[in-house]
Amino acid sequence: MSRPDNDIPKGSFAAGRRVGLPSGASEPIVVYINGVAQTQGEDYAVEGREIVFTRDIIKEEIGMSRWLAMFLGFFGTYRKNETIDVQYQSAGRTELASGLEVRE
Repeated sequence: MSRPDNDIPKGSFAAGRRVGLPSGASEPIVVYINGVAQTQGEDYAVEGREIVFTRDIIKEEIGMSRWLAMFLGFFGTYRKNETIDVQYQSAGRTELASGLEVRE
């Protein structure tokens, strides 16, 4: 289900619902949004080599002036910016991929 535009905080945007699985990833897979474990079947599904979320993932919009101000240390950022991390098995080892790219 898509979020209505008025549910997206100012300065953020709906980045999409899909994240590619890392190469060689196999079950068990644990998916986190901002460090909080998600429930397979309720929050997301694994479809082939992708994780598909039941809602849009929200990312922060950073324009050039905001980026420059943060770079120079004038201020930080407090907008909504969800990050996706995936814990998985690969070659008998537990691996963690952080900050995965979200797409439509």
